Amino acid sequence: MSEAAEWLRELPPCARFVFQGRAEARAAAGNAFGVALPETPCQARTAGERSALWLGPEEHLLLAPAEAAGRVQAELASALAGFAHSLVEVSHRQVGFRVCGPAARDVLASGCPLDLDDAAFPDGMCTRTIFAKGEVVLWRRSAEEYHLEVARSFSAYVLGWMREAHRGQSS
Repeated sequence: MSEAAEWLRELPPCARFVFQGRAEARAAAGNAFGVALPETPCQARTAGERSALWLGPEEHLLLAPAEAAGRVQAELASALAGFAHSLVEVSHRQVGFRVCGPAARDVLASGCPLDLDDAAFPDGMCTRTIFAKGEVVLWRRSAEEYHLEVARSFSAYVLGWMREAHRGQSS
């Protein structure tokens, strides 16, 4: 991936959990996780090295450093005892990518049906969507930086598409 190192980078392994629960469970999970789970649709919150992304009503993707997976799972299990909820570790199901630079939005728009204009998809926004033919979670970290979560089985396809789109941008 060295030719893409400036604008596209695979992120280090991380702990990923899909959490589902009602308001009381979300509050308890947020306290235990150290990041209040977003209640506003399509928003992400970060504290230190942990992030919580709103994926749908009562559903969040929790991201933390890989080495914290066991601790995060234990802390959440303890805090959520007695609450109806679902917590599933999906760390190995997905891979994360950082897409950045002045062409990042155009590269992503080449395979994503969303309007990625600043007004429609501002910093901090995240959502499940399609990139090319693969389901992804797209999170806009800043004006020229995006975080993309991709199923491992689609990662080579998505990377190939992005590289081709980037090559077209630089021609």
